[in-house]
Order: sequence, then C-alpha cells, then structure tokens
Amino acid sequence: MIRMVVFDMAGTTVDEDNVVYKTLQRAISDHGYPFTLDQVFAEGAGKEKLQAIKSILALHQINNDQLSAIIYQHFLILLNEAYTYLSVRPQPNAPEVFRILRQQKIIIILNTGYDKGTAQNLTAKLGWEKGLTYDDLITASDVENGRPHPDMILLAMHHFNIRQPGEVIKIGDSVVDIEEGKNAGCALSIGITTGAHSYDQLASANPDFIISDLLELPGIIENYKVNHE
Repeated sequence: MIRMVVFDMAGTTVDEDNVVYKTLQRAISDHGYPFTLDQVFAEGAGKEKLQAIKSILALHQINNDQLSAIIYQHFLILLNEAYTYLSVRPQPNAPEVFRILRQQKIIIILNTGYDKGTAQNLTAKLGWEKGLTYDDLITASDVENGRPHPDMILLAMHHFNIRQPGEVIKIGDSVVDIEEGKNAGCALSIGITTGAHSYDQLASANPDFIISDLLELPGIIENYKVNHE
C-alpha cells in the first residue's frame, strides 16, 4: 500500500527558472572560480547547498571548508535578492497530481536540498498551504545529513508514523533524489526530466521509472497497487 509520496521541489514540482543554481554559479564565480551552469547542475543538483558548493569546487581539486562557508553565505544573500523579484510557477500538472493524491488519502511531502527559509519562500509565492496543498515540508536544514542520505525521507515517515519505507515513493529531477529514495528503501524511486538532470543522467542512478510529466505518477501508483497489493 502506498501511503506517502515524497516530492522534490525545484525542477520537480516548482518551476523557478533554475534561479537557485544560477545564483549558486554566480556566488562561486564572484569568488574567482568560474564554472558552467551545466557543471553546477551536474555536481550540485538536489544537494544541500553548502555541500553542493563543496562538490562543485572539488572539480578544481579545491577542498576548503572555510572558503565554501564564505561562498555559501554570499549565496544566501544573492538568493534573497533574487527571490524579491522572482516569478515562481508550479511545474506542469503539479497541483492536479496533488489533488488526485489527496483524494486517495496519500500523504504529500515536499522535500528539498534548500534551507527551510528558502523552501518556505517558494511555497508562499505559490500559495501552497500546509494541510491543504501538501502535508509537510522537510528541508536539508531539518536533518543532519542531506541527500543522498535518506534522513529527510525517514523524518517525514516519522512525522506520519509510517514504519515501512515500502509504503513510500520518492520522485525528483536529480540523481541524488533517486539515490535518496533508494537509500531510504522506498517502494519506488522515480526520476523526472523536467529539471536539472537529463534522461541519461537520471538513468545512471537506475530509477524504477523515468517520467516526463507528473501526471504519469497516478497511473504508476495504480499499477503498483494492482501488482503488489
């Protein structure tokens, strides 16, 4: 029985024109380390953002926690400025899929590598309300270990007294989303091609499915019920 679906935010359920990764690229570049946006996506997508900075800098064999922390603080300032004028939209069919799942009494979790404040800024701009649009928001700042560790999914399960990860589905647009779901033992770990990583990049993590539209999800859940319940 599927009782919970854990959705990534940016690139999966939220379309914010990749402003976070563009801002991450700018913050690192401002400190003298130019990287392409593709490199930022490849190394940083889905990760807690301080860890993303460390992973990106490692491409140049830079391992400096103090520098990473300085860049991260600069990133937060730039991101706050960017969000002041940012236009945010749901990814196609996200509200409809949320509605379908809520009708089926399936718990909807939003999870993200963003800090709590950034994530709440996004949901506020979208008009998404806890208890109405979704059931809970779990962020990297709520747990000790970010993706690909399963901590965020396990915390969501704890909040709703779900003991079996086989009752949970994870969906996201990055390799670490898929790895997070697998590490948590989720029934299904699903990649979606609407965000940071390409089909081939997602396939490298061996997801159970790769979809191009969230509206494919209810059918996957229904087929899973038929075959496993």
